[in-house]
Amino acid sequence: MNVADAMTPRSDLVVVEIPGTRDDVLEYIQDHGFSSVPVVKETDSGEVYRGLVSRDDLIDHPDEDQLAMLMRDVPTTGADVDIREAAAVMVAEDARRLPVVDGDALVGILTVTDVVRAIAREDVDGDAAVGDLATPSVNATYVDAPLPVAGREIGLSAVPYAVVLDDDATMAGILTEVDILAVARVVEGEEGTGDSFANQDDEWAWEGIKAVGNRYLPTRNVELPVGPVSEFMTADVVTVSGRRTAAATAQEMISNDVEQIPLVSGGELSGIVRDVDLLEGL
Repeated sequence: MNVADAMTPRSDLVVVEIPGTRDDVLEYIQDHGFSSVPVVKETDSGEVYRGLVSRDDLIDHPDEDQLAMLMRDVPTTGADVDIREAAAVMVAEDARRLPVVDGDALVGILTVTDVVRAIAREDVDGDAAVGDLATPSVNATYVDAPLPVAGREIGLSAVPYAVVLDDDATMAGILTEVDILAVARVVEGEEGTGDSFANQDDEWAWEGIKAVGNRYLPTRNVELPVGPVSEFMTADVVTVSGRRTAAATAQEMISNDVEQIPLVSGGELSGIVRDVDLLEGL
């Protein structure tokens, strides 16, 4: 199976164009529920692919507004590449999507979800048991933690989720970056830089320096509601056992529109099966 058989073609993609702003990307992500958007530029010779902007970029760089500064280079692939080869690049480069290019032209995009769909359809091998593919280390947060704290914790952990634990350390739900971005907003403000100083005498003489007033710089920050995680998490969590196959787990991910599923053993949380874990089984 080649990339062309699984990718989303250019005709079905929504893109943002240079010049543009973070608001263009935020609107796209919130309206469509995707995690990234391709960036293109119109030239005299036609449309040229320039890069990607993801929800992580918006959260990590709240002060940046210009699209050209937010976008980043990611690995690309070709339409005739074997999907298993492309999946291996995703795993090795920690890339959730590969723009599919022909020269400078964007012809489609292949995402982790596209590969998971192929596994779910059994177009590629999905017989591996997920117990052998799951990640044993689970990122977790507390059910009553304020959402900004949980959001910061997810950002620092560099994973797109947190399993939510209650007072008994039992799984009560799951919180994802998608949940956080859905309620995030960018606010404007000012930041004081302290007293500014003027040189009265010699430039190296401390006693010749005097304060002449405060200076302020405009700032932009991502603001989250301060309510507890329980108000924003998904409480009805789909789980799998270690004996489930990658194909069956992929089907659960696609039907429930999730990127990770907790792994349980004897009713107890024992790991997490991420969509990228399924790619490693190919």
